[in-house]
Amino acid sequence: FLTPMYDKELARMFPYKEAVFHHLGRYLLHPTNRVWGIVRRYYEAYLAGVDEKIGFQIRIFPERPVKFENMYDQLTRCIKEQRLLPELGKAEPAANASGDGKVKAVLIVSLYSGYYDKIRGMYYENPTKTGEIVAVYQPSHQEKQESASNEHNQKALAEIYLLSYCDKIATSTWSTFGYVAYGFAGVKPWILLRPDWDKEMSDVVCVRSTSVEPCLHSPPILGCRAREEVDVARVKPYVRHCEDVRSGLKLFNS
Repeated sequence: FLTPMYDKELARMFPYKEAVFHHLGRYLLHPTNRVWGIVRRYYEAYLAGVDEKIGFQIRIFPERPVKFENMYDQLTRCIKEQRLLPELGKAEPAANASGDGKVKAVLIVSLYSGYYDKIRGMYYENPTKTGEIVAVYQPSHQEKQESASNEHNQKALAEIYLLSYCDKIATSTWSTFGYVAYGFAGVKPWILLRPDWDKEMSDVVCVRSTSVEPCLHSPPILGCRAREEVDVARVKPYVRHCEDVRSGLKLFNS
């Protein structure tokens, strides 16, 4: 899309530019039978029969560690501000409450079990104001990333696919895991922003992405006859900077 000679051909192939990765990923990337087996069994056992699925993906990067308490607080503030989950009540709702009988499934995807434990505890110990039932699940918690382990990578890919079946998704900033999941899903996620270097918590807890395309963290430099540095986001109407990576680029519908 940054090469002029391909503009017309790509425009015919992808008239809806925000769907480029969504279509290419779903049609060209196919999991192995083992990975698909994990996805199918988990989905049918826990997610298939619910009214709505909400996914939360939490990624903590070792070079920018965030305390568990701070990350959990940011997640719950995002949930509350964006109304991603039903509010908790103090008394059991009446039998004819508006949400009575509806079930929402929350899928937690993280290397750590703490987020699952706390969110599950909230909805296990307290009713919701609407009478909706909130069931919380976490497929695995490996505690640390093991990129050299094929089994670990298979589980990670399975959880990307499981996350992609959610109706609403909130993901960690800078996370390619999250990018692929919401790209497969074709939904615009809420992005949990990373705090500034001199702060422990982000002032803005989360923002809604304006595109379902993943962010390219390190885009190529655009050549210019004037031999000047060019901001591609100012040249191409369908390319803009990412919400979570200021130097990154992603596709939008112009």
